Amino acid sequence: MLETVKNAFKIKDIRNKLIFTLLMMVVVRLGCELPVPGVDRNYFASWFAQQTGDAFSFMDAFTGGSFLKMSVFALNITPYITSSIIMQLLTIAIPKLEEMQREGEDGRKKIASITRYVTVGLSLMESSAMAIGFGRQGLLDEYNALNVIMVITALTAGSAFIMWIGERITENGVGNGISIVLTINIISRIPEDLKSLWTQFVTPQFEAHKYGAGTIAIAVIIAVIVLTVILTVILNGAERRIPVQYAKKVQGRKMVGGQSSHIPLKVNTGGVIPIIFASSLLQLPGVISSFFGSGNATGWQKFLYFLNSGNWFKKGAWVYSWGALFYVVLVVFFAYFYTSITFNPMEVAENMKKSGGFIPGTRPGKPTQEYLTKVLNYIVFIGAIGLIIVAMIPIVFNGLFGASVSFGGTSLIIIVGVILETMKQIESQMLVRNYKGFLTD
Repeated sequence: MLETVKNAFKIKDIRNKLIFTLLMMVVVRLGCELPVPGVDRNYFASWFAQQTGDAFSFMDAFTGGSFLKMSVFALNITPYITSSIIMQLLTIAIPKLEEMQREGEDGRKKIASITRYVTVGLSLMESSAMAIGFGRQGLLDEYNALNVIMVITALTAGSAFIMWIGERITENGVGNGISIVLTINIISRIPEDLKSLWTQFVTPQFEAHKYGAGTIAIAVIIAVIVLTVILTVILNGAERRIPVQYAKKVQGRKMVGGQSSHIPLKVNTGGVIPIIFASSLLQLPGVISSFFGSGNATGWQKFLYFLNSGNWFKKGAWVYSWGALFYVVLVVFFAYFYTSITFNPMEVAENMKKSGGFIPGTRPGKPTQEYLTKVLNYIVFIGAIGLIIVAMIPIVFNGLFGASVSFGGTSLIIIVGVILETMKQIESQMLVRNYKGFLTD
């Protein structure tokens, strides 16, 4: 990986793209520190700490801490992520959008344009809710129409601007603009989380002159992080290759075809989407449950408390860990759901049949479709279990030891996936350039 980056900086075009991407990252981080005018940031930080618990940690991690700081990038890239998910679902439900998606590049541009408008609409709704709802409770230094409009404008503009930055990175940088913005936000929280772990588990041991216990704490922290990263890399790269053989055809006086290929089916076909869907579904009940304690929670309130991941695996309150089972079921469900809308075995089998391809030992047509469906169901389940293991590691440690961090589970899957994909894009750009140079010479 380091060798790839080193070689990339030797090529002027790619070096310029890398420098442009780095500059855009700096702009993103500066915007995350720029305060919204007329907002009492101390009030929001205090409310966040006292009321939400871990309910908004997912949101704060995705925004790189700008949500907690109430900066102009407080909404960050989350409205765009939400609008992208909505558009993916609507593409299945609305034939017109499905037709656009099949139109190729022009259709994708139309869908991207609609996604931008939806993003601005969601940003406007979320910023209005925050400015009016929290403004009445003390978020604004002075609650009046002018300050409310100013906050709404600042937050909406900030979200639209960061979406624009992501698109510029895609066009003028190394690609994966939106994903890179999300990744840099998550990475920005890692030093703070490591400092928190050190203060919580290592410093007390050293201050008590228990150097052996302090060393063990350091070793455990490093081992857990390394293990989670290794599992994430394996999960992200694992795939099942279905062999495909193409029959020979007679064209004129020659026999053509007969080559072998394969269909790569990723084990983690849905990526991080199943966890994002499941966490988003649990987020609203988690926010509601944060207003109630385990001692006085009864009835529906107690059920909501089950759904807050911050209450799972806590000593003396194991009963609330049953909520983790619901989370597991949701992840498995969304893994199958998302795979079903992104991979169509019937369409793949039909295309293979038209092009003269077949899976050895399986007849073309419906038998091929059934075989692909069977294999897909198997690997999706394995991928979902892998996702659950990686996602549950930080939740378990948070419950047992109070080790609340933002770089575990979902965040690591995003970081590893984006870094690997970006490296592949850089390598492909270098390869294309080498081919162009060879043809020019």
